[in-house]
Amino acid sequence: MTASSDSRPILAFIGPTLRLAEAEAALDAIYLHPVSQGDIILAAHAFRPRAMVLIDGQFEERPSVRHKEILWAMAQGITMIGAASMGALRAAELDSFGMIGIGLIYRWYRRFALTPDDAVAVHSGPAELGFLPLTDALVDLQRSLAKLQRRGLISVGERRLLAEAAHVANFRDRTMEAVLTGAGLPETRIEALRREVVRQKKADALEALLLAPGIAARNAGIQGKESWIATNTFMRDLEASGIDIKLVFSYK
Repeated sequence: MTASSDSRPILAFIGPTLRLAEAEAALDAIYLHPVSQGDIILAAHAFRPRAMVLIDGQFEERPSVRHKEILWAMAQGITMIGAASMGALRAAELDSFGMIGIGLIYRWYRRFALTPDDAVAVHSGPAELGFLPLTDALVDLQRSLAKLQRRGLISVGERRLLAEAAHVANFRDRTMEAVLTGAGLPETRIEALRREVVRQKKADALEALLLAPGIAARNAGIQGKESWIATNTFMRDLEASGIDIKLVFSYK
């Protein structure tokens, strides 16, 4: 590459966790849609970044981003940072290979390896509406209920009841208001409590964006700790997604 590391951009994959204007206020970066299979390879070739920040990811309409693809990026010398949502999950799974995780949710997934993936999942609107979130993530609701108990706004028993209701709800239907209503709380309490959602995912995402330039600078020139090897399964999956597999071997 002819460009210096400092001149190369930082890419960030965002969606329902963070509004574009909020992200742009935190970091001057190139913002892309939630990451899915093949996007990291395509984005690397298109922008030649020094770092990528994975926040949101797709997992229904398109296959989710593969671990192997993240390892490929690190082997090319691209700093990979994860936080808040899909990024936190992948960072917890790959931190021993060199991916860098940021925030409480990442630390939570790293500590509790069997935590379900849908704890960070939300149902969102289409790309045309900026992936507007339509539901609340379980991790945000759990943080919210803890805050409400500390403030004396709900009892220990109510917290247990509400936490269980949030846990069993499908992520497509999981909202603070639905959880409170399902527990049979009076409307006056619901109106007051539903405004107390803690946006932990958003906080972690902003922290990752703010820290990304410094992390990229410290990590400049450092490749993944393990050698990256292409596998037949990975190459077939890329082909199924319409990705030219030559891109895997032509990044220089």
